[in-house]
Amino acid sequence: MKLKAIFLLTILSAQTLTARSQTVDPIKYGNMDSWVTRNLHESAVIGGNDKTVYEIGPSTTIEGNKAYNNLDGSPWATSNVYAKVSGVTKTSNAIYPFDRAKGNKAARLTTQIERVKVLGLINMDVMVAGSMFLGKMLEPVSSTKKPYSKMEMGVPYTKRPSAVVFDYKVDMPSVNTRVKSTGFGSKKTLPGHDNAVVFMFLQRRWEDADGNIHAKRVGTAGRLFTSGSDWVNGYKLPVMYGDISHSSTYAPFLALRSGENAYYAKNSKGKMVPVIEEGWDDASATPTHMVLMFSAGSGEPYVGTEGLTLYIDNVGLAQ
Repeated sequence: MKLKAIFLLTILSAQTLTARSQTVDPIKYGNMDSWVTRNLHESAVIGGNDKTVYEIGPSTTIEGNKAYNNLDGSPWATSNVYAKVSGVTKTSNAIYPFDRAKGNKAARLTTQIERVKVLGLINMDVMVAGSMFLGKMLEPVSSTKKPYSKMEMGVPYTKRPSAVVFDYKVDMPSVNTRVKSTGFGSKKTLPGHDNAVVFMFLQRRWEDADGNIHAKRVGTAGRLFTSGSDWVNGYKLPVMYGDISHSSTYAPFLALRSGENAYYAKNSKGKMVPVIEEGWDDASATPTHMVLMFSAGSGEPYVGTEGLTLYIDNVGLAQ
């Protein structure tokens, strides 16, 4: 009996040592403690308002209508944008710094209605969901067509993490409806509330002679947040490798992305092209890039549950 107890104690000690020795690589600026503040001015035709837009990066302020490029090597981009469409300057901001405690900030991603009054006469309401991702937003945004083509999704990455690690909190409104509001026509109320989402794709990318970018999916992680919660610290979202299409944890939002759903990246010629995921890679393959996104909405564009809010902090990768 004593031998069994000693053997069990040895195993438990080894497991504890392994858990303690697991390292978490923080993602730069993933502690969300410093932010770029951008002060922009919208066109007179839509009210001429001064607007503040936030980005995740070094603590600094940018004055004026200037296209934003990631500062100090920050890998983070957001859906907060400066747009100039047909000569009209408009901003959108649905991600904000949030004070968790003194000296400790988090990112607050919200689903909200952007209200625009054109020439003081025409009201346009657009539903937006705050999103942040690894990559770059190409500003100024000049068109609403092909939204993914304005986002350079993913960063170079060659490790094989076991999990995405982060703190989160969810505010879920006590309604079971969504609103569709594109800014054109009346709002529509749809059944069922929206969900917040996080997903991470590890891809092995390559470029052909014509500049097209292809990829195979090496690793996948994802979760829908379907209900409210208080802060959960050090949450670990497991990364699954290889073909997960027949796994019990597989869901449509984790599907391979191609066609109209393909994300974009710059090729070697500096041109934005779709990244075509052609299949699932071998489970032992080494990735070349990582796509990581957090969002306060998981449905189609311009549809969401107003007030749905996702808070994110301390993002890293467990090795």
